[in-house]
Amino acid sequence: MVRRPTPIYALPSRKPARPASRALVDRRTPIRALVDRRTPIRAGASMSKRKSRRGSIWTGTQSRKRSLLKRRSRTYNRRPLERERLTAESPSYQAEYPLSPEAVVPAASTVEPHQHDRRSAQWEDEVREEAIFAAGEELYEKAMPYGVILPDISLRDVIAAGVEQLLPLGIRLTSTAEVFNELENAIRDRTPYSIVRLGDGELMALAQDIVIPAEQTAAQAAFLPYAGVTPPDIASRNLLATAIRQATIVGVPLSRRKQFQPLLFPVLRGHHLDIRSMRITSSTINYSLYQEGLLQRLLQGKSLLLIGNASPGLAELLTARGYRVTGVIAPVRGMADIDRVVMEAGGADFDLALVAAGIPAVVIASRIATELGKAALDFGHLADGITKRELSL
Repeated sequence: MVRRPTPIYALPSRKPARPASRALVDRRTPIRALVDRRTPIRAGASMSKRKSRRGSIWTGTQSRKRSLLKRRSRTYNRRPLERERLTAESPSYQAEYPLSPEAVVPAASTVEPHQHDRRSAQWEDEVREEAIFAAGEELYEKAMPYGVILPDISLRDVIAAGVEQLLPLGIRLTSTAEVFNELENAIRDRTPYSIVRLGDGELMALAQDIVIPAEQTAAQAAFLPYAGVTPPDIASRNLLATAIRQATIVGVPLSRRKQFQPLLFPVLRGHHLDIRSMRITSSTINYSLYQEGLLQRLLQGKSLLLIGNASPGLAELLTARGYRVTGVIAPVRGMADIDRVVMEAGGADFDLALVAAGIPAVVIASRIATELGKAALDFGHLADGITKRELSL
């Protein structure tokens, strides 16, 4: 009986390179896909009797069918873990050309997820606040005439009724000229007189557990420790409220930004301070005195006591300009240093105290007037501007 040869398919004329290692072969690919079926072997072609584990893929033997089936069985029945191991051992693809910058995926951020979420939320709050201000609050601020504020009147109320109709509800601020004349008279008559100013730092310190939870104050106003208060600090909050109640003139902000006028009115209500019974002026009264040329007149011929960390440099500059400086108290280490500063001020001979000590300046200026019977001005960052020669006397 003549056995008819089984027609099989030969490999391409150019034999593919054999892999260097069995581990590098991706055994998940069916072996049939590796065979080029387009070139059949001529009938009667000689067959090799040699068998190998690779079967007819490489040798063209009669065991091709059995070898394919066996290999296919080993491939498909392989455990998933072993297939994954073989894939991991396969050589990785290397790009022939370097990738463009747009195709490079940035490295993963080292910021912890909760930190990233907190920063994103903070950024969104800042963007939202700026958008609200640009959308209306800024226009509200610019529409108001200088010297008047509208307590407890929201932007929605202003838009609905109009600023002109609401002006009778406003509170007139004490003008710069009036403050100057009253301060001059107090120095001449040796009567107590204090000017304190409320900025965002003072208002945030006053807002602790009144408008804002004390624990959140540190996150919303990270600069407070630099200004002299480390929240939560309820004792300092109460000292500030008492100083405002006893001050002669209180400077309040004209800005409608979040931490200024919108925070001012609920803070004053929370401390039972009636703004309509207070004498108020602008919180930038120190700069107004300088810009209108009244500060030089106020300092001339007076014995000056300088209080604050910038006082030594300011004293040197003022002395060189011909002003009489009779005392310097520095440094001032926050609210805990107030008692020492007031005690040292009690031993000094002066007509006017210029206090540039951050948030503690409010309490120091108020106590100099009430306890020592002298005149005191919350001088603020004007001292730094003069010391650094950004402002000239």
